[in-house]
Amino acid sequence: MASTADFKNGLCLVFNHDIMSIVEFQHVKPGKGPAFVRTKLKSLTSGKVLDKTFSAGEKVTTARVEKRPHQYIYNDDFGYHFMDTETFEQIPIEKNLIERPELLKEGQVVDILIHAETEKPLGVELPPFVELMVTYTEPGIKGDTATNTLKPATLETGAVVMVPLFVDQDILIKVDTRDGSYSERVK
Repeated sequence: MASTADFKNGLCLVFNHDIMSIVEFQHVKPGKGPAFVRTKLKSLTSGKVLDKTFSAGEKVTTARVEKRPHQYIYNDDFGYHFMDTETFEQIPIEKNLIERPELLKEGQVVDILIHAETEKPLGVELPPFVELMVTYTEPGIKGDTATNTLKPATLETGAVVMVPLFVDQDILIKVDTRDGSYSERVK
């Protein structure tokens, strides 16, 4: 059990028979009336975000969620398969539990969120940036760097990312996994 004073971003709690994570919260003390806490909660099972207001000091039930490192192996009709780096146990995870599955590269280590009481996987957290090779893109025109124009580039995982004109084929780039955008060339 925790109270609203213990709220912080990322805290997981049980709410409406679901496991929710606090995305954002704000303590409000109006001039008239009691204090309250405005929150945005994201469901770890469905991904839906909802707004909820708690009275100050209200008790909530916390959920124990662990991050465990797993290595991505492959995907098939049963889902995406990951291997625990400590026990070498393999688990399949559905595509809808992964934020950007098209950026997963074989052998990549990710964190899997697991509900500690039920041992049920809740989601996959990719690292903030991944390095991927550009397998195909239209050639850029020499000297055309004055504008901030972007072109599509296909990566080794099959994902398509918009990149600047100077990025060519067989170049290693860094991609932001939070929004799937180009970040920089890897030197």
